[in-house]
Amino acid sequence: MDLLSPELGLFVWTLVAFLIVFFILRKAAWKPILKSLGDREKGIADSIAQADRVRKEMTALQSQNETLLAQAREERQTMLREAKEAGDKMVAEAKERARQEGDKMISDARVQIEQQKMAALTDVKNQIGILAVEVAEKVLRKNLASDAAQTDYARQLVDNVKLN
Repeated sequence: MDLLSPELGLFVWTLVAFLIVFFILRKAAWKPILKSLGDREKGIADSIAQADRVRKEMTALQSQNETLLAQAREERQTMLREAKEAGDKMVAEAKERARQEGDKMISDARVQIEQQKMAALTDVKNQIGILAVEVAEKVLRKNLASDAAQTDYARQLVDNVKLN
């Protein structure tokens, strides 16, 4: 049991040694240790605050990026829509112009056909008239070859004039 109950002298000297070491550490090491712990705690708190600030900035930047992306998408859609409308308008104008030119060509062709038809009819009438005159001339020459036939024909004309 001697081992379990220390002697009073040993206890006192251990206590004195502990107190001396405690005061020396308190004077020489305690303040720098507490100061370094305080500095470290302050550094950690600053790092956490800076991390929070950076996280908030990143959140703000991310929302700005999303807003910019949405605007860019909207502008792209607008540009595509405008380009499509412009293309459709150009195609419609080209179709309309082609249709008008086609109608004009058809109209011009009809006018030319009508003019050629009228010219052909006039030519045919002229030729018929010439042929009729030639035939009539030949018939009259044959019928009026003698003087007596000419005199009879003249009398017939006079009689017809009196009746009309």
